[in-house]
Amino acid sequence: MSSLYIHIPFCKQACHYCDFHFSTSIKKKGELVRMLCEEIRLRKNELPGKELDTIYFGGGTPSLLSSEELKMIFDAVNDNFEVRKDAEITLEANPDDLSLENLKTLKNAGINRLSIGVQSFFEEDLQLMNRAHNATEALESIQMAKQFFENISIDLIYGIPGMSNERWRTNIETALSLGLPHFSCYALTIEPNTALKKMIEKGKVKPVDDEAAREHFDILTKILKAKGFTHYEFSNYGKPGYFSENNTAYWFGKPYLGIGPSAHSYDGENRMWNINNNTLYIKSIAKGELPLEKEELSDTDRYNEYAMTRLRTMWGVDVKEVEERFGNLYKTHLLNEASKEIELGLLEQNEGILTVTQKGKFLSDGIASNLFFIN
Repeated sequence: MSSLYIHIPFCKQACHYCDFHFSTSIKKKGELVRMLCEEIRLRKNELPGKELDTIYFGGGTPSLLSSEELKMIFDAVNDNFEVRKDAEITLEANPDDLSLENLKTLKNAGINRLSIGVQSFFEEDLQLMNRAHNATEALESIQMAKQFFENISIDLIYGIPGMSNERWRTNIETALSLGLPHFSCYALTIEPNTALKKMIEKGKVKPVDDEAAREHFDILTKILKAKGFTHYEFSNYGKPGYFSENNTAYWFGKPYLGIGPSAHSYDGENRMWNINNNTLYIKSIAKGELPLEKEELSDTDRYNEYAMTRLRTMWGVDVKEVEERFGNLYKTHLLNEASKEIELGLLEQNEGILTVTQKGKFLSDGIASNLFFIN
């Protein structure tokens, strides 16, 4: 299984919490799209097997692409790769971009899954985060999208300063009333060098309350489970048949090629990442040079990544697979460290598979780090 990730590094405005690579100036959008296509050509032989199972347009805001730009990218993809007939092709979109005309364009271009960045259905939350859309646009965009797409996911954020349990419940109920098959829900994290971090430091916004976020997570999990959603990864809930194939491939360590400034790639042995500067990226690709750095992963790196990603999922850490892929040393270490987490009621082991308990779910990254092998 192989995946292609395409990073579109442009946004209308900067969200206060975001630390992804993007620019609010779209002057170089056309030029950068041409270089994305060139990078696809330059790197077409990097994936084992040329058939793509998933394509994912992330960002930034991919819904800012014009129909001509989308066509240019799809032409480059189809010229250089075989795309599986039923490949999952996802595009991240903001509600304020989703007019009937734009939705038609996305559908005709070949997109078959939409991931809509709603974040909240409450005006005060959207204003605090400096989102470009309002609550009405959030609802209307989803209703319109359902005319063209069946496979729709929306993003919601919890743990927002000042968000009560009641308001969070209303967000979930509003989302459920739309009849969608997938939700990605994230705790608000305060990243360094973001506007939100500075606002908290200056006392303009209350700090994030970890206990409130924990309560929001428990409320979310309980409601969605009762509605028939599978909590298949820490932040992701899907109806059967609607899990994100693209993200599941990442969690299972499948190879993927990342195209565009700041995009990461993985070939099973090495991790690579492009420069996170649009101007330097364009200059480099124009000269036929790849602006990337590369890290060869050791067995320890790969074991630690395996523990981190798989513990976040319902599939868990397979003890036998650890032995087969990394050797007896890592298996012994895993079982020793896991026994402590099992005693605390944070992990459980069934038929050689270690999974996080409901009690441990909100702590899954910390539990994974306790299982890491330190050289």
